[in-house]
Amino acid sequence: MTGDSIFARAMGDDFTRLHPQLQRRFGVGLEAGYACRGRGVMTRIRRGPWFTVPFLHIGRIRNILAPFAGERVPFTVENHPYLDPFGRETVTFVRTFDYPSRPGRPGRFDATMILGANGRIVDYLGTHQHLAVDLELSAEPDGALRLRSDAQRFYAGPLAFRFPMMFSGRADLRESFDDATGEYVIRLEVRNRVFGFLFGYEGRFTCDFPPATEPPPHVLPVRHERRE
Repeated sequence: MTGDSIFARAMGDDFTRLHPQLQRRFGVGLEAGYACRGRGVMTRIRRGPWFTVPFLHIGRIRNILAPFAGERVPFTVENHPYLDPFGRETVTFVRTFDYPSRPGRPGRFDATMILGANGRIVDYLGTHQHLAVDLELSAEPDGALRLRSDAQRFYAGPLAFRFPMMFSGRADLRESFDDATGEYVIRLEVRNRVFGFLFGYEGRFTCDFPPATEPPPHVLPVRHERRE
């Protein structure tokens, strides 16, 4: 049942204001018993000025952001629910970009999400979950989902600190559903308060909703982080 997903619990009554197809997409969970696989095309993938490129390539090392620009880029997104080693329900958000200009060398943007103790979604970015980001989710008047990132924390071994936003970016994502075409429509921008626009994409995709099974190994992080 979609009402039991981590996203529904985080959003409360606001979840019911989403378009029904967005409720279905973000209803992925163990109780609901299904996963979500999306496939489509990014009309445009953008990145910021030249001086932001080193920042983006550092993120690329652990599949945090995809630093290459492009147009008409085929992509997939894989959402699989599972219990992590600490018993927390987790949902994968693994995006793979098949750049026509880089055949055989796709870009990856990995994330895994849990419902934190504070009732908000915590988004662990990258293959090693070194960066934990609080997310704010809300329903727009037209039924679209709005997602904004907030505080960020860095974890690696004994290290644990609030990640300075001067060296990172805030994400603003909007996802809607086009009834005329039967497609999901997505738009993302990541901005830094000093350097401005860092990265963004916009595109369309369709989804299927297979039964939830053990997630394929390629969508799982290399390590899981207990700290939120």
